[in-house]
Amino acid sequence: MQVTKADSQVQLDVLEELRWDSRVRPAGLGVDVNEGVVVLSGRVDSYARKLAAREAAHRVAGVLDVADEIEVVVSGEGTPSDAEIAEAARSALTWSVLVPDERIQTTVSDGWITLDGEVDRRTERADAETAVQHLQGVRGVTNLIRIAARHVDTAAVRAAIEEALERRAEREARHLDVRVEGDTVTLSGSVHDWSEAQAIVQTASHAPGIHAVKNELRIDLFDR
Repeated sequence: MQVTKADSQVQLDVLEELRWDSRVRPAGLGVDVNEGVVVLSGRVDSYARKLAAREAAHRVAGVLDVADEIEVVVSGEGTPSDAEIAEAARSALTWSVLVPDERIQTTVSDGWITLDGEVDRRTERADAETAVQHLQGVRGVTNLIRIAARHVDTAAVRAAIEEALERRAEREARHLDVRVEGDTVTLSGSVHDWSEAQAIVQTASHAPGIHAVKNELRIDLFDR
């Protein structure tokens, strides 16, 4: 049986992971840990670094949840205007082969991008957000993109998701449960870590007609 790491050790490991990730630049960031819940604080100069810090914390063994209180402060000469960010966002959406760019609109205010529109799949919604979140000058992204309503054969969708997970040796090995109600998938069961949970959620997100994926997966620190 694995011994749960003390919060003080988790804190040191998260700080070291932030230093290791060259995208983060951790000077000025704070890390507090309470019973496996990590709170990130401080300031960074881009939304991309904020996301990188969040991902780095989740990679550390012993981390159950992350509260991201990092503030994005973009300043200095050469900072893109909202108009320039909007142009860059349109280009990013247009150049992404995974995104139906003609069905997506953006609004930029004080460096914050709001995405709107309607797409067919949850993955297209996520890919649109990914396309714009690393642009220079972006302070954050609000994703209001809707998924087009369609009839969902719940039994067929559940079977397809289960088959996809089994192809990846995830469902059978981890005893995952997949429930489909209307246009929503609920995933439950135990996983090793946050990255495994994200991979399983991503797999379910590819199912046609699914608007939402409820992640009720548990991180089991003792099952290693």
